Amino acid sequence: MRCPKCGCEESKVVDSRPSESNDAIRRRRECTSCGFRFTTYERCEEVPLLVVKRDGHKEPFDRQKLMRGLLTATVKRDVPMSALTGLIDNIESTLRDSGKTEVTSADLGSMVLKRLVSVDKVAYVRFASVYRDFKDVDEFSEELRSLND
Repeated sequence: MRCPKCGCEESKVVDSRPSESNDAIRRRRECTSCGFRFTTYERCEEVPLLVVKRDGHKEPFDRQKLMRGLLTATVKRDVPMSALTGLIDNIESTLRDSGKTEVTSADLGSMVLKRLVSVDKVAYVRFASVYRDFKDVDEFSEELRSLND
């Protein structure tokens, strides 16, 4: 590891521990040349998740884009931000644990709806109305009836 102060490529590890979020190893290092101490983080390289859209093009999985959709669905609802973050965390870990590198936008939407129904039913209907692209009031009414079953 190159020293940020003098550029020497030799350093020794003084302390090593998991990071606060447990997703990396935090290492305190000391340059063998100038004695400068610095911190490095060692993380497992993650393969990017890709979302395959309806028209076939692919884009990287974007937590922020999903959060924007959930925030829109939960506007003026008493849904804590931690519930939405947990929902996204759960979806992302499920996708990564599956070993797949691609997910269709339809599957992603289904995953969101499956989790959102237990968080807030109004938000579920709002999200479903965009995701399922209801063509008329009858389709919307049918979705509402299915919630009561």
